Amino acid sequence: MTTKTHRYVQPVFCTIIPPHVLDRLAQADDPALSRPARRTLQRDAFERTQRRLTTVIGAPSVAAPVGAEPGKPHRTIYDAAHGTDLPGQKVCGEGDEPGSDSTVSRAYAGLGATFELLLKAYGRDSIDGDGMPLDATVHYDRDYNNAFWNGEQMVFGDGDGEIFLDFTVATDVIGHELTHGVTQHTANLAYFGQSGALNESLSDVFGSLVKQYDLGQTADEADWLIGVGLLAPHVTGRALRSMKEPGTAYDDDVLGKDPQPATMDDYVHTGRDNGGVHINSGIPNHAFYLAAADIGGHAWEKAGQVWYDVLTGGRLETDATFTDFAALTARAARARYGEGDELRAVTRAWEQVGVRIR
Repeated sequence: MTTKTHRYVQPVFCTIIPPHVLDRLAQADDPALSRPARRTLQRDAFERTQRRLTTVIGAPSVAAPVGAEPGKPHRTIYDAAHGTDLPGQKVCGEGDEPGSDSTVSRAYAGLGATFELLLKAYGRDSIDGDGMPLDATVHYDRDYNNAFWNGEQMVFGDGDGEIFLDFTVATDVIGHELTHGVTQHTANLAYFGQSGALNESLSDVFGSLVKQYDLGQTADEADWLIGVGLLAPHVTGRALRSMKEPGTAYDDDVLGKDPQPATMDDYVHTGRDNGGVHINSGIPNHAFYLAAADIGGHAWEKAGQVWYDVLTGGRLETDATFTDFAALTARAARARYGEGDELRAVTRAWEQVGVRIR
């Protein structure tokens, strides 16, 4: 007699703004900056705890509506009206006109852009590959400086208006958070240390590809920035992160300096932020940029395909290291493209960031 085993699915609560950024803001002398940051940290802690309490064996999955057409998105946008009860009041369903609220319109469009990339580039029908509905809540809480995926839906804050603006303004942020859902339903990477940094990096990779696909950009044309438009006008910075030049996205008196390393020489050893998952993700981010730029053309077509093959291929362990992931990308590139330029670009990229392929 054999016993069927189930792969444990970790509690999923992933935010776009890392705790170390909010911690710094929470210590600001100006209450207009510190109060929203503290409130956001408290709310994130609560949501994270709630997620742990409701996690069960197996990834949560919501079936597509009865009669839903396969290969079509099933989007619903809710409005929390500055409260914290989820999902809130439904304000827009699939096929509806989003109306006059630009935040609702951007959320609806961003969900659609992510669905489109997954389906058209990789043949994946929504987050779980089986038509999972895409739900999002906007206008969450007051002065909430974050956006998150809680394992079941997207949630967007409006920002405090001082440091961060409306979190629906960046399509790649929406793609980033929804990719956490794809990871949840595939490799289920543990959210700590290098596997956690890979989890974050994969979200940046496919978030960036959502934006590039939506804009029709080649790797050379893309800015490779995550979160353009989220920083308020007086903040000294371009975005939250840069895949092309990790560590250069912002350098602000209040926000601090972008701490991301580009290579293993500057790998950050820390117990904060789940072992630096938002910081050290700069290394695999940079490797993807280097591979995509070297290959050229549309990044989602070859470099993105290789990364997608690894994410969904079943060989990526939950506690994978950078070295493990690099080796699998080389294997995937060889399997799909042979011993050609694509494989050489992938292996060179990892060598340049200091990750040796065994």
